Amino acid sequence: MTEGNFVDYVKMHVSSGKGGAGSAHLRREKFVAKGGPDGGDGGRGGHIIARANPNLWTLLHLKFKRHIKAGHGENGGKQTSTGADGEDVYIEVPLGTVIRDTETQEILKEITEEDQEFIIAEGGMGGLGNSHFKTSTNQTPRYAQPGIDGQEVDVTLELKVLADVGLVGFPNAGKSTLLSVITAAKPKIANYEFTTLKPNLGIVQYRDFQTFVIADIPGIIEGAAEGKGLGYRFLRHIERNSTLLFMIPADAPDITEQYQILLHELEKYNPQLLDKDRLIAITKSDMLDAELKAELKEELDKNLPIEYMFISSVAQQGLTQLKDRLWAMLNRPAVEE
Repeated sequence: MTEGNFVDYVKMHVSSGKGGAGSAHLRREKFVAKGGPDGGDGGRGGHIIARANPNLWTLLHLKFKRHIKAGHGENGGKQTSTGADGEDVYIEVPLGTVIRDTETQEILKEITEEDQEFIIAEGGMGGLGNSHFKTSTNQTPRYAQPGIDGQEVDVTLELKVLADVGLVGFPNAGKSTLLSVITAAKPKIANYEFTTLKPNLGIVQYRDFQTFVIADIPGIIEGAAEGKGLGYRFLRHIERNSTLLFMIPADAPDITEQYQILLHELEKYNPQLLDKDRLIAITKSDMLDAELKAELKEELDKNLPIEYMFISSVAQQGLTQLKDRLWAMLNRPAVEE
């Protein structure tokens, strides 16, 4: 998937169908002088329904669908025949989609499971026909209920990428390069900041034909939690990653400080992100000779509070060990409370 085809934010106006009117028909037959009421009920208006589609990875197909309307219910008929329901409209969305009320910003639903459905706007109920209103004192009611109007809602669809591992780092930390080497993904790669403007997903082929999904997400800058740079557009994509791989280049002025800044931005955005498993990859380590690497390792062992690994995507160093470690973290047995 090319970067331009990744759409993770769509606003739309949805309208469910109006219910059909009930019928006020009176039975008329050749040898029945006073047949009484036989009006049927109106049909239900069509729903607007969001439906999970595991084959979708983006909201691109909804980019230009700003208005979605469901069908109206048909009116009731004679002989107590009920009108047909309005046609439901299904909005196919990828797993990880958040449906939010645009006006109130309330989260209506999060679509995270295959075949999950959610009615965004319910169709109006059909009106009752006059056959429901017959009483001992009113044998021939000549009235019926109108159908109830459908709902109109402005909704925002936001995609939070569902991946096992999320890559976290400053711009130009080597995230896209790693993804291109250990998966079949082809992210845009260049030596300047914010080459990646949209998340890229790749599937890592592991031993014994097993796989896990890794996401290269636009880089953090200081203040991302306040919306600077790519801000929230970036940070929401790591909420559902079970493991975070922090990527810091070996030539960074202070590796420990960069890690603390990245961690601080995540904590300001959502403190629960700190509960996820974390691993640091020191990238571009092919620039280090044995002596420099030994000195750096001694310093990091004192200052870094979590596990780290030296890797080089270009020189193919440490990548097998990295995949082994990530796989072990993803498949760690759950700790019993």
